[in-house]
Amino acid sequence: MNETASLRARAEIDLAALRANVRELRARAAGAQLMAVVKSDAYGHGAVPCARAALEAGATWLGTATPQEALALRAAGLGGRVMCWLWTPGGPWREAIEAGIDVSVSGMWALREVVAAATEAGASARVQLKADTGLGRNGCQPADWPELVAAARAAEAAGTLRITGLWSHFACADEPGHPSIAAQLTAFRDMTAYAEKEGVDPEVRHMANSPATLTLPEAHFDLVRTGIAMYGISPSPELGTPADFGLRPVMTLAASIALVKRVPAGHGISYGHHYTTTAETTLGLVPVGYADGIPRHASGRAPVLVGGVTRRIAGRVAMDQFVVDLGGDEVGVGSEAVLFGPGDRGEPTAEDWARAADTIAYEIVTRIGTRVPRVHLNATPAES
Repeated sequence: MNETASLRARAEIDLAALRANVRELRARAAGAQLMAVVKSDAYGHGAVPCARAALEAGATWLGTATPQEALALRAAGLGGRVMCWLWTPGGPWREAIEAGIDVSVSGMWALREVVAAATEAGASARVQLKADTGLGRNGCQPADWPELVAAARAAEAAGTLRITGLWSHFACADEPGHPSIAAQLTAFRDMTAYAEKEGVDPEVRHMANSPATLTLPEAHFDLVRTGIAMYGISPSPELGTPADFGLRPVMTLAASIALVKRVPAGHGISYGHHYTTTAETTLGLVPVGYADGIPRHASGRAPVLVGGVTRRIAGRVAMDQFVVDLGGDEVGVGSEAVLFGPGDRGEPTAEDWARAADTIAYEIVTRIGTRVPRVHLNATPAES
């Protein structure tokens, strides 16, 4: 039993594994810089500790979705290059500009707001123009690109902003051979070539997310953006396991058994009695539920390691707890229930939970809620 076993539940975050993952990803994209994406509280792992560890391992950029996430990194004392890309009208442009954050612009409304905020601040904004090369989400359409580039160049000439990057995002990089990959690469090359012809001199051009970093060297350009792979999870099981890519899962989710009791045959378990005991048995109560991010739709299917044996959730996951059938095994109150981890001890992985819940491993780790404390291990890098 480790020193955190007295906690109801905990998500142990192995920062040594994260550093090793960053080094492996840097080696796979040796000609490019690496952006450590720490959006959504570092995919549930804790943004500030993970950002620090990634920088220690050689990441040169940090990436967030929202400006609030980026500003929180600055408030925590993290310097260097930080980029954020998900803006809405009225967003905290001035605060981001004054904090030296690179902001993404996908359309004219955003460019106008950046220019106004920079003028008000009396500072030059750092702007990256995003091209929609086929994802159909954020980004500027090719037909609108000339207008955006021209307006950004005019603002740059006026000293209001500096165009620091040109970038885009793949739709299907986790499906090698998908025809959209080549089409998007062509569109990105065309759109960056046009911008550069019009006088844009970007510091970085970037398109590669985790799967493209691992499988598409032609997409590495000047910078790769690694999110889920940095946390040791394969961006797609079809591409390979984490071990296939030299990666190690960073998060281990565990809880302390809160109650053990004997029940007779025919005893219904949890709401709806979707599980009924077939013989006299022992039940163990695991004190986490969907309020902690445990997916209710994994009820009756998701694996949990208790007492060295993999069990299945018995019945429905409730808001704060679920039950495992221990099959008569002697397990004490306070024993550890490991929901997922790297798999070294035979415990399930986040991918096992993703299969049980008909989702992706990204969602499994990201949804773990704030009631579950993050325990960051190996916060100090080992001396080389």
